[in-house]
Amino acid sequence: MEPPPRRALGLPGLLVALAALASPAQPEPALWPMPLSVQLSPRLLHLGRDSFSIRHGPNSTAGPSCSPLQEAFRRYYDYIFGSYKRHHGPAKFQDGAQLQQLLVTIVLESECDSFPNVSSDESYTLQVQEPVATLKANRVWGALRGLETFSQLIYQDSYGALTINESNVVDSPRFPHRGILIDTARHYLPVKSILKTLDAMAFNKFNVLHWHIVDDQSFPYQSTAFPELSNKGSYTLNHVYTPNDVRMVIEYARLRGIRVIPEFDSPGHAQSWGKGQKGLLTPCYSGQKQTGNFGPINPIRNTTYTFLTMFFKEISKVFPDQFVHLGGDEVEFFCWATNPNIQKFMKIKGFGTDFTKLQSFYMAKLLDIIASMNKGSIVWQEVFDNRAKLRPGTVVQVWKNSAYDVELSQVTEAGFPVILSAPWYLDLISYGQDWKKYYTVEPLAFPGSDKQKQLLLGGEACLWGEYVDATNLTPRLWPRASAVGERLWSNKSVRSIDSAYSRLSRHRCRMVRRGIAAQPLFTGYCTHDSTI
Repeated sequence: MEPPPRRALGLPGLLVALAALASPAQPEPALWPMPLSVQLSPRLLHLGRDSFSIRHGPNSTAGPSCSPLQEAFRRYYDYIFGSYKRHHGPAKFQDGAQLQQLLVTIVLESECDSFPNVSSDESYTLQVQEPVATLKANRVWGALRGLETFSQLIYQDSYGALTINESNVVDSPRFPHRGILIDTARHYLPVKSILKTLDAMAFNKFNVLHWHIVDDQSFPYQSTAFPELSNKGSYTLNHVYTPNDVRMVIEYARLRGIRVIPEFDSPGHAQSWGKGQKGLLTPCYSGQKQTGNFGPINPIRNTTYTFLTMFFKEISKVFPDQFVHLGGDEVEFFCWATNPNIQKFMKIKGFGTDFTKLQSFYMAKLLDIIASMNKGSIVWQEVFDNRAKLRPGTVVQVWKNSAYDVELSQVTEAGFPVILSAPWYLDLISYGQDWKKYYTVEPLAFPGSDKQKQLLLGGEACLWGEYVDATNLTPRLWPRASAVGERLWSNKSVRSIDSAYSRLSRHRCRMVRRGIAAQPLFTGYCTHDSTI
């Protein structure tokens, strides 16, 4: 197949092309996700490494003892001045207008020593004027988001000088739950890979790490109450998350305004649990004989619920978030159906041969256990679909892609909060720019009243780990997950694919400069050579 003939520009087109070459377009900031309101003035200010500083405002309720801000000031100074190549030519901006300081003021009680939650205030305002910029937020969480925006407003001019437009930004997120799911059971992810993911999440204003920590294949969570779970259920004794590892992840996330929600999926997806907790799983039968194989957690034994109470008591103390994810998806009923003790139990309970009723029986008891610890529960959609008795406030996560709008409608009509992840399964890969597919999703495009729409807490981009480990976690996640990040943060009206492509391709380069091995959107290059 021959290439199409090149079209002659003609004189007017040639003049335009020559003019474009003669005067390169003035660089501009690439904001991602797009803030609620941005006003950029043409007036430019320059920042110098030795003359610029980030400090607490004089009236701020936070001060030098506020670790999330102190850490963030240091971090963002390094992002601003460390990730660009230093300009070694003459300092052309010495006589120009300079930005000397960013003053960060927390207006209400700072929450510096708290953990973020689903109702945390992430709003902020940012005013950039010579010689001092001001960032104001009600709580520390908004200041963290504003610092990211401030760092994104800065770019290098054609002389290499760091430049920022005088500007005004007013910003707050559209949805309060903006998550990334990682899976550390199909493949163990080293702690440093998880921390790197948390860095990238902060760059994209995500605020929930959904940690699918265990599954059939391995149990890497090291329990203090039941050490045999990981001793026998992990891939090896090196592939575990110690209490110190877990604390490190939670604190690293807190300093970036990110919640860590653990998922311990049951009664299915629990083969690894049985290796270190004898009697927990259901024995499979062939006729009257046990086969030696095991199915889901055994829902008819009192010892099951004694174990779950002790185990989740530990989890509720280790993980400070208000919510625990209990899973409840993809339960295979074959083993239950072959087990004579379960058949007898089903008969006594009047369940017939409807094993969804048995699963619902189990989930209702587990939900009660979690509630007794003053924690809320998140479950996958099957738990709702199977008509389990859910406590008010139980959050349902919708993951099945077929007719997910109908599912959202049904869950919210029943009065339950909901999280959407169905259109954002990032482990499903294809050739081309699939970020556009994620970007064009409208989370509230489901039938329902305004009251129902308010029950949509937000969404999650899920990266399941069957084909993902530390070698490809980051490039598979980013910048594809960034598209979900903007959809969950920015106003519904921010929809232009062309604008998104222009901003996201530059945002991707910024992530690469900051040490995130984000894959390219399409052909092209980054202005600054990769340091990856």
